[in-house]
Amino acid sequence: MDARCFTCGVSFVLTIDQKGSRRTPDRVPAALSALSGVPTVLRFERTAGDEFQGVLDDPTVVVDVVLDLVRDGGWSIGVGAGPVQTPLPGSTRAGAGTAFLCARAAVEAAKRRTIRVAVRGPATTAAGDAQAVLSALAVLVDRRSPQAWEAIALVGSGRTQAEAAAELGVTRQAVGQRLAAGLWEVERDLRPTAARLLTQAAG
Repeated sequence: MDARCFTCGVSFVLTIDQKGSRRTPDRVPAALSALSGVPTVLRFERTAGDEFQGVLDDPTVVVDVVLDLVRDGGWSIGVGAGPVQTPLPGSTRAGAGTAFLCARAAVEAAKRRTIRVAVRGPATTAAGDAQAVLSALAVLVDRRSPQAWEAIALVGSGRTQAEAAAELGVTRQAVGQRLAAGLWEVERDLRPTAARLLTQAAG
């Protein structure tokens, strides 16, 4: 824990940078709108140029946000785990603490990686493990077909495979094949692992 602040809360800071922003339109406003319903400690907001940042306290939600941004495409995503200084300011831009420093290091590392996701935290081994699992999930999500996404959206919302098949106008077997091709079960297994490792990365 940060020796300078013993009254700190453990949080996760996400710093996200738009790739190729000089050659593409500004996508930050749309991303902020899409993330407006995410439960946060400090809401997502633009911090500088083509970058935005938010503070969360639930590692499961962190995994959700990371994978949603991976699916959206075009972002370098840094996750910093650790303490933040309290009392919290009213704006993410004014936040301080280890998690913020780790998030800055993480997003810079993400820009240099093929899979543009990186995790940094006081517990470096756990942070590396969390990064590895999130990277695997990112590859899985990035390569998933539209047909697989359709099936996963329906089954993930609570429908049975038979109900999803009827809605999609395909056979139940076809839904099963789409789920298998999309590695849906692998994703379900890895998500809680990633969340657990993120918590451990905070030290």
